[in-house]
Amino acid sequence: MIDVNSLSEKGFLDISIDKNINLTDEINKLRKEKKAIILAHYYQKGEIQDIADFVGDSLQLSQQASQTDAKIIVFTGVHFMAETAKILSPGKKVILPDLKAGCSLAESAPVAQFREFLRNYPEHIVITYINTSAAIKALSDICCTSSNAVKIVNSFPGEQKIIFAPDKNLGNYINCLTGRNMVLWNGACHVHEEFSLEKILELKAQYQEAKIIAHPECKKPVRIVADYIGSTAALLNYTKQDNCSTYIIATESGIIHQMKKANPDKIFIPAPPKDSTCGCSDCNYMKLNTLEKLYICLKYELPEIILDEDIRKKAEVPIKRMLEL
Repeated sequence: MIDVNSLSEKGFLDISIDKNINLTDEINKLRKEKKAIILAHYYQKGEIQDIADFVGDSLQLSQQASQTDAKIIVFTGVHFMAETAKILSPGKKVILPDLKAGCSLAESAPVAQFREFLRNYPEHIVITYINTSAAIKALSDICCTSSNAVKIVNSFPGEQKIIFAPDKNLGNYINCLTGRNMVLWNGACHVHEEFSLEKILELKAQYQEAKIIAHPECKKPVRIVADYIGSTAALLNYTKQDNCSTYIIATESGIIHQMKKANPDKIFIPAPPKDSTCGCSDCNYMKLNTLEKLYICLKYELPEIILDEDIRKKAEVPIKRMLEL
């Protein structure tokens, strides 16, 4: 029996499944039967990345899904990512294994507070990071990703006043690179915010040959000691092309799965957060998705992402403006 009430209580369908079934085989059968496509963000567990049709950054995945003839998009990522897929593919059913797979960065910009904040800066255009809810995108002039943020900002005249949201660390990084003085919303990702510079330097002392590579969502002290700064995909590509053999990775540890697959002979060490004894740098939200939840989600086509059409259309505008650039 389908316990639909569990969706509101737990965020996923709480259904018992036969422990003897082969989840991979069953997911593959359902995917074919339902003409579904499975997307996995780089920060997902390795077993989910391995079963996905596409693995990548959130916007890239949504774009790929929109270009397929799939009827159902299963987004194993977090809520704002599934929303972005729905924005770009309104005619497809978009489902997410666990509705409580949120994002600390996206949730750091509540829509009511952000709308009030914008009233204080009537002459500013609004650039929002793709890591935001559909409602925040709907209030934006243009979106950006960590890989194209500098290009987006530089597309506007130097005298143009800009609000950048929600990530203050990425915004600070862009200000440093462009010489701008954008007004920054005070938001951050809990994973990138919590990296310990002291522990990273201890690792560097232990592995002196290692290169430190960091996501621009990290705080400035971590970025300063980094040998390379880039988006998740850029970090992955860097480890493929660079000739170093050891890397300290200052981003969510899920990307290491792809790094190891591409570079089996190299060593990848996750940068530790301040309050950790295990050296983990995991996003608790990302890791809510499991193979079991993926199977149940695909079988029952729930939970489904539903967007108000007015919000969806407004949110699509800043994304399309970004893609045009």
